[in-house]
Amino acid sequence: MMIHLTLLLGASFSVWPLAPAAALELPPCELVNMTLSLEKEGCPRCHMVETTICSGHCRTKEPSIIFPHLKVYQHVCTYRELHYRTVQLPDCPAGVDPSVSYPEALSCHCNLCVTNMADCIRHEHREPDVCDNDLTFHV
Repeated sequence: MMIHLTLLLGASFSVWPLAPAAALELPPCELVNMTLSLEKEGCPRCHMVETTICSGHCRTKEPSIIFPHLKVYQHVCTYRELHYRTVQLPDCPAGVDPSVSYPEALSCHCNLCVTNMADCIRHEHREPDVCDNDLTFHV
């Protein structure tokens, strides 16, 4: 019986080969285009803009044994270079500053999370970034 099982398992690997390693790789940390909604209190409409963000996976390690004084640092996909673009929202009433700034990633890398620049906390669920009263805004 053991011989038949071995032959059967050996034959199954030749019929269904293992998936190549490349098929199991996750997308790397890189620039990704994203549509962002801009809103400002006092302005009646939400405006959509295109920007770039950092997204993807970073290789990381975590020890299987936790030592009391061992700090574990996880790398995340974050901004290497970043600048803020400022636009003027149309339709804002007099007395309301129509200026709104939003981040645009210039380059990305895997590094420790800098919480004053990025949100590295995993959220269970976030609603899509959409506007109810939207207007596409080209910069």
